[in-house]
Amino acid sequence: MKYLTLALALTLTCAVWGQTETEEPKQVGYEFTVVKENPITSIKNQGSSGTCWSFSGVGFLESELIRTGKGEHDLSEMYIVRRNYEDKAQKYVRLSGSLNFAQGGSFADVIETLDEYGVLPDSEMTGFTYGETRHIHSEMEAVLNGYVKAVIENRNKRLSSAWFNGFKGILDAYLGTIPQNFTYNGKNLTPQGLVKDLGLTSDNYISVTSFTHHPFYTQFPIEVPDNWRWANSYNVPMDDMIKIIDNAIEKGYTIAWATDVSENGFTRNGIAVVPDEKSEDVIGSDQAHWLGLSAMERNSTIKRKADRGPLKELDITQEMRQRSYDNYETTDDHGMQIYGIAKDQNGKKYYMVKNSWGETGKYKGIWYASEAFVKYKTISFVINKNSLPKDIANKLNL
Repeated sequence: MKYLTLALALTLTCAVWGQTETEEPKQVGYEFTVVKENPITSIKNQGSSGTCWSFSGVGFLESELIRTGKGEHDLSEMYIVRRNYEDKAQKYVRLSGSLNFAQGGSFADVIETLDEYGVLPDSEMTGFTYGETRHIHSEMEAVLNGYVKAVIENRNKRLSSAWFNGFKGILDAYLGTIPQNFTYNGKNLTPQGLVKDLGLTSDNYISVTSFTHHPFYTQFPIEVPDNWRWANSYNVPMDDMIKIIDNAIEKGYTIAWATDVSENGFTRNGIAVVPDEKSEDVIGSDQAHWLGLSAMERNSTIKRKADRGPLKELDITQEMRQRSYDNYETTDDHGMQIYGIAKDQNGKKYYMVKNSWGETGKYKGIWYASEAFVKYKTISFVINKNSLPKDIANKLNL
């Protein structure tokens, strides 16, 4: 997933054009009514780090613990980040650098490491051991990146037995050392012991996607750079994808959601929609004026109007999804957690989404993503496989 700084740069683009704010028709804003809402833990802030995959994946697991009666827990995102840097470095060196080595990751990095590495309470590894009070990872990434590149240059003609210990030493300095044992809720535990105590296991979860360049109802590794584990996702038609999400929410489950937030319809004020740029809702009555605007001015106008109230959206098809992915228009930008369904004043369905940018925007860290946006811009998502509709589970042989 791209760095948060890139996502912010894309979503904060703005410009001033001929009409002033007061000259545009006033919109009534959004009025949301909750249809179904499942429990989530508190809004976190990933700061200036590309670790949304860990924050949203861990948030998903925390909701799973609430759902299964284990209570509310605050698990360490940085423990997951640290462990995955170790695995990524080993694979990067084995592949002589032919692997994406960056801050981003996928939900497989959270789920597929559960059984081997376990989990830690956040109090045991906050990741603030380098003089900051918010996550700022650019220096750490640069140091780690330079280190593994130096290793694969291999001036000794073969790897030393020390390189990996040196790599872990850098992680120790920036994120903290991994405790062998710790006390949690009155128990002396290891990370592997805690995950067993909480009843979390990777076998409970699957990843789902929807693209036509692979057969439906089969598995394939989504071709995005941050899927460095080459983890498989089940491929289903777009309508089944929505059916799976809706069924999960209705049954009390949440969803770890990988998507693209670089769209004009994804605003900084908690809205994610796919405006029909040819509709009068967006261009107004003066099409000639609209066509005379620069691309930046159009983008700014679309984003501003998307924030002000319901707009006409595009009707999303499977072909549109595929074309956008194939043309690099849908990219693996960001991970969040879907936890509910709401409707606006016109009866249109939106998904309630927990973000990891702190309590920002009109809805204090919550976004409302239209069904059209989820259809169009979903890369993949992770669910508990028990939340699958029975007919789809049968097609997937689950």
